[in-house]
Amino acid sequence: MYQALYRTWRPRTFDEVIGQPSVSQTLKAQVDSGRLSHAYLFTGTRGTGKTTCARILAKAVNCLHPKDGNPCNQCAHCRSIDNGSSLDVLEIDAASNTGVDNIRTLREEANYTPSELQKRVYIIDEVHMLSNQAFNALLKIIEEPPEHLIFILATTELNKVPATILSRCQRYSFRRLSQQDLAGRINEVAYAEGIDIDAGATRLLARLGDGAMRDALSLLDQCTSAVGSEPLTAERAYEILGLVGQKQTARLMQTVISRRSDEALRLFDQLYQAGKSISSMLDELCMLARDLLLLKTVPGGGEDLLCGVCSLEECQALLPQAGAGELSYYIRRIQETSSGFAQSVNPRLEAELCLLELCNPQLRLDAEALHARLSHVEQQLASGVIQVSVAPRQTATKPAQEADL
Repeated sequence: MYQALYRTWRPRTFDEVIGQPSVSQTLKAQVDSGRLSHAYLFTGTRGTGKTTCARILAKAVNCLHPKDGNPCNQCAHCRSIDNGSSLDVLEIDAASNTGVDNIRTLREEANYTPSELQKRVYIIDEVHMLSNQAFNALLKIIEEPPEHLIFILATTELNKVPATILSRCQRYSFRRLSQQDLAGRINEVAYAEGIDIDAGATRLLARLGDGAMRDALSLLDQCTSAVGSEPLTAERAYEILGLVGQKQTARLMQTVISRRSDEALRLFDQLYQAGKSISSMLDELCMLARDLLLLKTVPGGGEDLLCGVCSLEECQALLPQAGAGELSYYIRRIQETSSGFAQSVNPRLEAELCLLELCNPQLRLDAEALHARLSHVEQQLASGVIQVSVAPRQTATKPAQEADL
């Protein structure tokens, strides 16, 4: 049976984990020295390697032949953990086991010694979903567990974990992966799988991954399934994922900056009829406005912070036409519209109204719209589109009768 790419290429040692050097090195050193904690808490956004590192740690502490803190992945213990047949390494989804009774059962079972491994490991994913009573039931055994027991808690919402639990765990923060890390891994997987992917598609998938390796590889899986043996280009990826694309996004922004409402609505209708998602259209337009605002306000170092919705050349072409106040207004107005889609009866109407108000800020009477209008005039004056002529100063002439005198 076919296995998803993110599962096939899940790291099996700490050295294979991408983008988390501090976490990997610390855990390797603990395993190598034998100075293990009884409870770990892994925090970070989705797809950054929390559950993966938890599984690697569970293998490393039970491996018969560890190598510099890494599991060998060859011994019977490692193989049993990998294939899920080990009864001593248990993964629990806290979202499905939120009650105090579930934790009480876990606490009773935890007292039993391992059946075949050296350590009994409990991996509790999304631990913030536990109820207060369940946290209280878990508190005592986390504080003073049996010697054979290790808890590894993982969460994406650290603020929901009680301080009493936090104080009893070693905390490790998993950072969001950079686009460079994601792009490098995508290229590695594509090469190993025989996938023909160009640089533009790699950058696109890395950007859409939004710091999550699992999301990036899932998008790669989706695109390659659609193209088959054909090359995966950025244009094909845009089409498969239902995105607008660089050229159309830049064109839509051009119509907005130029305040051509009719062209903006026609282009929006064309993209809508082509099956593009309304939320995706506005999201890409918003991210382009964000990139332009960065280039406008941070001209010396803004290029490294661009999200890459459009190329730098396309951004540079649009930059002289919009003021910083306008771009800030675009971002806020688009975000306001997007946030209301969940309650909207007609999202298309909301999006079209948003485009009209972007092209015509005078339709709104708030301070931000007024600021956008003033910023537009300032930008036109600075670029020379509007020429201000100053009439020559006239000197006062004396009345005729005074001149005669």
